[in-house]
Amino acid sequence: MAVFTRIGEDIRNIMEKDPAARSRAEVIFCYPGFHALLFHCAARAAWDAGLKFPGRLISHLGRLLTGIEIHPAAKIGRRVFIDHGMGLVIGETAEVGDDVTLYHGVTLGGVSLKQEKRHPTIGDGVVIGAGAQILGPVTVGEKALIGANAVVLSDVPAGVTMVGIPARQVIARDRTGAPDEFVAYGIPAGDLPDPVAKVLDGMMREIQALRSRVDALSGPAPENTSATDDPTIGDSR
Repeated sequence: MAVFTRIGEDIRNIMEKDPAARSRAEVIFCYPGFHALLFHCAARAAWDAGLKFPGRLISHLGRLLTGIEIHPAAKIGRRVFIDHGMGLVIGETAEVGDDVTLYHGVTLGGVSLKQEKRHPTIGDGVVIGAGAQILGPVTVGEKALIGANAVVLSDVPAGVTMVGIPARQVIARDRTGAPDEFVAYGIPAGDLPDPVAKVLDGMMREIQALRSRVDALSGPAPENTSATDDPTIGDSR
């Protein structure tokens, strides 16, 4: 019964977050992200029962049919929404919290070859945009937004927005105390500042100010003296 409860939650969650979902039947039969979670549920059950090879086989079949790769040992929370999903990879020791949204091309990957915690931990309510890469045993805090194509290599505080390569925190509204609102692709509406462009703009203003000071200290440039002004030139005596 608990399994059917979770399936019902997943269907309702998809319909709330995707305006293209017109019916429950459409979600059940036409959403690869939903299918991938079903495959993972079966693969995880086999893995926990000590059936490692069957668990990997079920996971592999899910990958072939959906284009989404989730290791059977990965921990996936409730109401996780995988939108589109093609190319998404979730590694063995990854942990994904409740109400997380993942888009296509996302990687929750490891950077170590040791048998240890080597994949990310994603907090509740996080949105990870298309193509984002979160690598290593880093922790992404609750309700953080990871922009499309960002590369996250260190821990992310709760409620912040991260963009760029490597990902940097931008000045944006703190979402830790905000209601549970959905932010598509991890990019909040409005003008999102670019931290690199901001630094470069500040450097250019500083250079311009230094040029103005140098010009003021050096005074006006001397006038060019024409060769014909020399009284000795052309004197035949």
